[in-house]
Amino acid sequence: MVLISTLLNRLMMNLDSLYSELTLKNQAKMALIVLDGVGDIATAQTGYQTPLEAAKTPNLDALCKDSALGRLIPAAPGITPGSGPGHLGLFGYDPLEYQVGRGVIEALGLGLELKPGNVAARANFCSLDEQGIVTDRRAGRIATEVTEELCALLSDNIKKIDDAEVLIRPGKGHRFVVIFRGPGIEGPLTDADPHHEGNPIPMVQPTQPDSEKAKKMAGLITKFYEVALPILKGKTPANGFLMRGIAHQPDIPVFQDRYQMKPACIAVYPMYKGLAQLVGMEKLEGMTNIEEEFQRYLDQYDQYDYFFIHFKTTDMMGEDGDFEGKKKAIEELDSALPILLQKKPDVLTITGDHSTPCPMKGHSWHPQPVLLHSAFSGSDKLDRFTETCANSGSLGILEAKYLIRLMQANAGKFDKFGA
Repeated sequence: MVLISTLLNRLMMNLDSLYSELTLKNQAKMALIVLDGVGDIATAQTGYQTPLEAAKTPNLDALCKDSALGRLIPAAPGITPGSGPGHLGLFGYDPLEYQVGRGVIEALGLGLELKPGNVAARANFCSLDEQGIVTDRRAGRIATEVTEELCALLSDNIKKIDDAEVLIRPGKGHRFVVIFRGPGIEGPLTDADPHHEGNPIPMVQPTQPDSEKAKKMAGLITKFYEVALPILKGKTPANGFLMRGIAHQPDIPVFQDRYQMKPACIAVYPMYKGLAQLVGMEKLEGMTNIEEEFQRYLDQYDQYDYFFIHFKTTDMMGEDGDFEGKKKAIEELDSALPILLQKKPDVLTITGDHSTPCPMKGHSWHPQPVLLHSAFSGSDKLDRFTETCANSGSLGILEAKYLIRLMQANAGKFDKFGA
């Protein structure tokens, strides 16, 4: 297995080198709109429709008629990806090769600096019963203001664990970040998160059992819980917390060097800003909804070559199992789309980073639909941007890491290969 993995990595490296050799610089503009978790599945309970199929999307439908459609495998067949691997694949980085902890992504998204000897964890407040069983993994999705108060309480009482400095910073909603700064520590660790209600918070373990630095880090996490949980006791509904993606920052190639394009990130939530920052995108701040995000794209159109635009609500509704809410979120984006189309990029791609089916209330392995529009994409003669139509599209089913290469080709950014 190790030999096969090594050979595949070498093949991908050689292919990346070929793409680099063929890359041309031009003035073409590219935009990637990510409806987080947009993919879904049709079941009897949903009337054999997905939210995309149930939604009224006249603007997506009009765009679809002059586009190519298909499905994307976010990581590998049958593998359910987190948001990190899902987005890295869309950015053209093999998510199996570049594995990044969610804590690192969230910390960068909040504007925090990570240095050697730093380990970051993505955390969220939860509800625990008297026996320490998780009854609500998101504490009722408490407001950001409540999270800020709880983080301040923890920060005031926890400055260090052994020889490691502890930094606690609030994110959006129920989410926050914890950074440990000290000697001789590293990740990755397993999650302090059962991923389902009805179970206690599990103890973390090094994913590489021979790493003494990771063993020390696991001990620090255990001690952190021992100190922090009593501080939250009696708080309602957030009397506990879960920690995921406990890791240090890896080395990763810079987007602008890799693709010869100046990229910008337009996102509301810190985690997705962190993912963009990790590969060297510039974060454009200050938006709160999709209309403002599309308007920022218009305002910055001349300043960048590539725009990553993120929309979160579809994923949130999928995780809640809220079919109607996910349908309305799709309709919200569709109604805002004409703002962006005032300056339609040379290549426009609309997809998700993964599927979040309402019946499953979580991420899944199902390939997400993708729409690619350009002067050279051709028309698949399909009427709607849905999973069913995408199954008939000319793009077929491909790995997400190749999507940006198709976008580059449609933008005229590749020279001919061979004589």
